[in-house]
Amino acid sequence: MTPGVCIFIMNIHIEKGDIMRTNIVIDDKLMDLAFKTTGLKTKKAVVEEGLKALIKIQQQKTLKSFRGKLHWEGNIEKMRTNT
Repeated sequence: MTPGVCIFIMNIHIEKGDIMRTNIVIDDKLMDLAFKTTGLKTKKAVVEEGLKALIKIQQQKTLKSFRGKLHWEGNIEKMRTNT
């Protein structure tokens, strides 16, 4: 095994209880930095948090692509005060 690289097996829970099992190779320094930065305790938690962050960033990029392209109709002040 290459020094400075960790290998582990992980189960990823997909929607409705599906599980994707995979082997991944991750740089030890990167994993250590992720532990220190996030305070997470397991490699699985770090990888899952990273996947969630990646998905969120990509979704934000998609939303940003609509900037200036959507037309608003309505009275925002009236909507704010209407209860």
